Amino acid sequence: MDLKNSTVLITGGTSGIGLELVKQLTEKGAQIIITGRRLEALNETKKQFRNIHTFQSDAGSPEDTRRLFEEVTRQFPDLNIIINNAGEMRLIDMLDSSKSLENLMREIDINLSGTIRMVHQFLPHLMEKQSAAIVNVSSAIAFLAYSSAPVYSASKAGVHAFTMALRLQLKGTNVKVLEFIPPGVNTNLQNEWILQPNPRQMMDADKVVQVAIKGLEKDTPEIMPVLVKIIRFLGHIIPKTLMNFGHREFQRFRQLNNQLKT
Repeated sequence: MDLKNSTVLITGGTSGIGLELVKQLTEKGAQIIITGRRLEALNETKKQFRNIHTFQSDAGSPEDTRRLFEEVTRQFPDLNIIINNAGEMRLIDMLDSSKSLENLMREIDINLSGTIRMVHQFLPHLMEKQSAAIVNVSSAIAFLAYSSAPVYSASKAGVHAFTMALRLQLKGTNVKVLEFIPPGVNTNLQNEWILQPNPRQMMDADKVVQVAIKGLEKDTPEIMPVLVKIIRFLGHIIPKTLMNFGHREFQRFRQLNNQLKT
């Protein structure tokens, strides 16, 4: 993709991977549009990057997505790339009955359904462009479920499957379908976790996004750092061993969670 002459919409662009995408795509000369749920966070990002355009929108809301499409395509008819980055990840114990079903489904609504809604709304517009792309952000967890985050695992596996199917459907069109597959990344995604991840097992956002930018420029269908390639390979060979290794953290999480309730 020619990023310099592209207009890019990034959902969830106020923090973590999304914010780093804003930074590095701005450096490439792209025109950037971002969304976020919190107006305060959007305003802070606008202060950092004066030339970006912001829209308050919740990826989990069908009505917000419809309104976003109408406003963005009206104001920015040259939009040719959407990056479905908005996401949420929570540690969840399915034996914990304190969460309602609606609350439990949030990661599906945002991560998976939100991605599908964005594609549904924007695909007709993108099909009219000479060169366009849909970039869906999944996760290494799409290949190897993480027992501490079962709903997130399901949502990202769904994003991966949806992206593969969409790529086949749009083969031969002007719309490229790319998947960005990060590993664990040191972002504010984990700020509210009662069990914090080991930062040494995570990548920094700037390094992860450097990989993403190179992949976008080369139209790489599945963009992933070397760490994810290793996880994917080992997941085929010793999946139970890896899942059991990750499950040790769930035991610690459940213990801490139960202590908070007593």
